[in-house]
Amino acid sequence: MNPLRVLVKSFGCSANQADGEVLAGCLREAGFLLAENPQSADIVIYNSCAVKGPTEDRMISVVKRTPREKKVIVAGCLPMINPDRLSRETRFDGLVGPASGNSIVEVVKRVCTNEKVIALENALTTKPGLCLPRERSNPVVSVVPVNYGCLGSCSYCCVLFARGRLRSHSISEVIDRFRADLATGTREFWVTSQDVACYGRDLKTNLADLLKAVCRLPGDFRVRIGMMTPNTLVDILDELLEAYENDKVFKFLHLPLQSGDDEVLKQMRRFYTVQQFREVVESFRAAFPEVTLATDVICGFPGENKNAFEHTLHFLSEIRPDVINVSKFFARPGTVAATISRGVVWSTEIKRRSTEMTRLGKQIAFDQNQRWVGWTGDILVDEKGKISGSWVGRNFAYKPIAVKTESNLLGKTLRIKVTEAFQTHLAGEIAK
Repeated sequence: MNPLRVLVKSFGCSANQADGEVLAGCLREAGFLLAENPQSADIVIYNSCAVKGPTEDRMISVVKRTPREKKVIVAGCLPMINPDRLSRETRFDGLVGPASGNSIVEVVKRVCTNEKVIALENALTTKPGLCLPRERSNPVVSVVPVNYGCLGSCSYCCVLFARGRLRSHSISEVIDRFRADLATGTREFWVTSQDVACYGRDLKTNLADLLKAVCRLPGDFRVRIGMMTPNTLVDILDELLEAYENDKVFKFLHLPLQSGDDEVLKQMRRFYTVQQFREVVESFRAAFPEVTLATDVICGFPGENKNAFEHTLHFLSEIRPDVINVSKFFARPGTVAATISRGVVWSTEIKRRSTEMTRLGKQIAFDQNQRWVGWTGDILVDEKGKISGSWVGRNFAYKPIAVKTESNLLGKTLRIKVTEAFQTHLAGEIAK
């Protein structure tokens, strides 16, 4: 018999993308062929995301559109967050949770015998090895999930139901992964998880120790640190700033604010104040004046009255993040926020606030990028551009800079001069 063809399609965060690479790598090693689209596949695996209501709606729609003659396995967060809706509205042959690693091989084999497989029992405790086979989507970028789960209890978040409490990989495991990837030509690493700042708390170590260890490895590479929750960052701030001084670390800080109002933060169960957020940002900017700051905000959380919303607008105007990711509040099943009945914001008002916040974010992003026009320095080219003949590289502050050339620049270090600024990126030319 010819080998079966399997499509693995991932959605959502970088940790989920890394999980999907492992699913595909393990299946290929087991003898399955990897398909590029549902039409050419015998089995379709959707490695799903369900962090927001619209994301869940999209996932349900994607599963529904799968040709009826295909076997369907839904993996990732959605089977853990809303399995009832999956059962009610879609057709599937298997359900598995996030980060299922090489257990996906057995699930696929069982589905091939027409068994309906529900394999969710170990989803909240699993911690697949870091050196499992992977099907890399980018040969120069490696996404490394250093821990699973988190230590938070945010009242709006359903991801805890999917990924559980903190489980960290040891520093030695991460080092082994870095070494293996460096040997295959990796130039850029994304250290990722639900909350990177809580890394190692279960192992009596921390992110600063990990970062210092990986930066001692020989080789020309860069490290991008993923999202860090402010309250889990505070007690390692000084150590982390010291680790960031290494030239191998991108001067990039993803610090989610969610609200610029302390009362709303309390309702969200975010265990920090606006002032504590400010102090973290000021510490990073004092050490690294050109650090790129990315943040996230939620519009319309219950109890966010007009004054609270204005507080957030004012604070963002003052802090001026380079990137503001704006989300509308959607109550997720099983969360505390879904039970709040007082202070609920109408959907039309949430939409208005989101529009206003997005407009502010775009203006700040453009203004921040304008400061880089005329800058000359090195970039590491880590992706193809959206326009034919264009490439995107990152400078020391992880600013995306597009250059045009017909040559293959992927993985190369170039000296460029920034010539133009846009809202989402910079444009440059190769320096003579």
